[in-house]
Amino acid sequence: MKRRLLPHPILTPILALIWVLLSNSLSPGQILLGLLLGWIIPIFTRPFWPERVTIRKPATLLRFLVVVLYDILVANLAVAWLILRGSHHIRPAFVVVPLALRSDLGISLLANVISLTPGTVSSWLSPDRRRLVVQGLSVKDPAELINTIKGRYEAPLLEVFESC
Repeated sequence: MKRRLLPHPILTPILALIWVLLSNSLSPGQILLGLLLGWIIPIFTRPFWPERVTIRKPATLLRFLVVVLYDILVANLAVAWLILRGSHHIRPAFVVVPLALRSDLGISLLANVISLTPGTVSSWLSPDRRRLVVQGLSVKDPAELINTIKGRYEAPLLEVFESC
């Protein structure tokens, strides 16, 4: 019964916070609406969540979020500098990243983080879910890009969602 009324207890306050930030108001009505949306959206989207989300290491998840935000900031500056320098400095390339992640949520988060970071886009996931193709805007060394993705993004996601 409890799971039916509050299927994702962590998602509810996150959605409420996002609503308050988007509405740019701390009025009681907006806070109440945010809480209502945070409660009702997980109930209606419950069929689309095939697995129960378990965060095994919350501190690692927080460090991961800080790393992602930092990387987004740095990548924005790097892409701006690349554009200002001219198109002859751009070296686009597709890179195949072998995946250790197996959970749907982990793979989805990894692909989204890569796409959120300017200069990289997740392009394709192999049918066996073991390889992710990433396009980089300026790739000098494909192995370095793979190591960065695996070390900065995939490793923490493995700890948070798949470690025992």
